[in-house]
Amino acid sequence: MALTDIKVKHAKQRQKAYKLSDEHGLYLLVTPSGAKYWRLKYRFGGKEKVLALGIYDEVTLAQARAKQNEARVLLDKKIDPGLAKKETKRSSKLTSANSFETIAREWHAKFLPQWTPKHGARIIRNLEKDIFPWIGQEAIAEIAPPELLKTLHRIESRGAIETAHRAHQTCGQIFRYAVATGRSERDPSADLRDALPPARAKHYASLTDANAIGDLLRAINDYQGHFVTKCALRLAPLVFVRPGELRPAEWSEIDFDAAEWRIPAEKMKMRVKHIVPLSKQAITILRELQPLTGDGKYIFPCVRATKRPMSENTINAGLRRLGFTKEEMTGHGFRSMASTLLNEQGWNRDAIERQLAHAERNKIRASYNYAEYLPERRKMMQCWADFLEQLAADKKIIEFKVAL
Repeated sequence: MALTDIKVKHAKQRQKAYKLSDEHGLYLLVTPSGAKYWRLKYRFGGKEKVLALGIYDEVTLAQARAKQNEARVLLDKKIDPGLAKKETKRSSKLTSANSFETIAREWHAKFLPQWTPKHGARIIRNLEKDIFPWIGQEAIAEIAPPELLKTLHRIESRGAIETAHRAHQTCGQIFRYAVATGRSERDPSADLRDALPPARAKHYASLTDANAIGDLLRAINDYQGHFVTKCALRLAPLVFVRPGELRPAEWSEIDFDAAEWRIPAEKMKMRVKHIVPLSKQAITILRELQPLTGDGKYIFPCVRATKRPMSENTINAGLRRLGFTKEEMTGHGFRSMASTLLNEQGWNRDAIERQLAHAERNKIRASYNYAEYLPERRKMMQCWADFLEQLAADKKIIEFKVAL
């Protein structure tokens, strides 16, 4: 007699396991614990076999019968449904092991030690938000250029063009890693080189007019906020490093005798050690600050937690407090200021670029050339500090030329 939903639902546990038969070999196995399992008894190759179809009530009676019919179709084709199920599971596991997400996470873990914690966290966060939900479970070898482009277009459609370009670059690295490890034959991202609109160049607000710079420097000198913040604001135009390189500066990196600040490679955006020659004015600022923070690790510690560097927004917040809007000046803008004026003043462009720690195409060469143009850079940094000092003093500026 065929089973009914009510009979299945109300089947009680007994001291021993027992079966409730349906039709065509389908039955419900009721265990002493009360768990109920669907099973299908069938014959293949002259042997009696049993196929597991799931647990009740995750699988209803109707669903169990549907699975039974699927098994019968395979039997009619001379295919063992038990072996077919094992092959499906094996293929599923194989696909999972070679999915885009699995390989992406493996790639991320492998290269994570080479990145800053912030950069590594940003990469995986962007993958989890923008890539994995769409192609994460796809076998990486089967992802075609149009499918990847569709995923990138989702990012672009919300106006995040730069994010879409970064995602394209990251996916390309993952695909090439899959090729290198023998799990894919090619990188489909290479076919999408011109498929996204160009990202707008990112410009940081900056002052390049001498009178405006003089106003800024005088405002910084009159800053009434926290002394550590004031020192960071005073030092920023003299060293023109990235804000993310200035705020975690450590006293151990400063060599007062050599008048140098040596920033370790792991702190630099380009992962190359960087030397900042310190002008007399920069040394004076550091000496003024040393009695206050010199016993700690960081030159510019956080106000509330001295074991951490100042927050990434401190410099910009200080500029806002001085009355400069984000459209007028930013912490990153000190770099643009120096680059623009030093080039106008005729300094060696290569020396300027090296001092700005811009990317060197040959990273191996860059790792050995961090001290390149150092004598010229020392002279340039001192002349730049003298020039800013003149602006801050509101003196008449004579056309500034490079000393030959």
